[in-house]
Amino acid sequence: MSAPQEDLDPQAAPSAETQTEGQQQAAAGQPGEDLAALLDEAQKQVADYHDQLLRAHAEVENVRRRAQEDVSKARKFGTESFAESLIPVRDSLEAALAQENQTAEDWKAGVEATLRQLNTAFERNQMREIAPAPGEAFDPHRHQAISNVPSEHPQGAVAQTLQKGYLIADRVLRPALVMVSAGPAA
Repeated sequence: MSAPQEDLDPQAAPSAETQTEGQQQAAAGQPGEDLAALLDEAQKQVADYHDQLLRAHAEVENVRRRAQEDVSKARKFGTESFAESLIPVRDSLEAALAQENQTAEDWKAGVEATLRQLNTAFERNQMREIAPAPGEAFDPHRHQAISNVPSEHPQGAVAQTLQKGYLIADRVLRPALVMVSAGPAA
């Protein structure tokens, strides 16, 4: 018996068992070249992501630096608006001192006008007085108690304000100095 024709044909493709690995890759459409292309594409993506990461890091550093500069400028120039509001007050005081032969009424009128300028400057910069009236509740966040005294006011109420306090916005700049009622004398 003779061997089947297909086994003897030298032009016929070898069977899968007899093919070498290179021949299998070549028969499968060059997967070696596909892998190289995939690797190339992956390397390009990695390089792109790395570039994006570096740019994002640089942007974060720029934002951080700008924020630090803004904080530094705010500390340095934060009082600029308040100082600008006080310049007219100083000008008025200097003008009052430069005037000669003024009467007491002129001085009083000048001081009152200067006080109005100062109050305007305080209002413009959100600075308010803390001046509790006798009988108001003592607030330890806004008042500083100097002593307890017997008074007609209920215990724990403000009996007398010795010195006004001040707020800037809602922050206490200086608490009001007060005497607190210990209640009616026995």
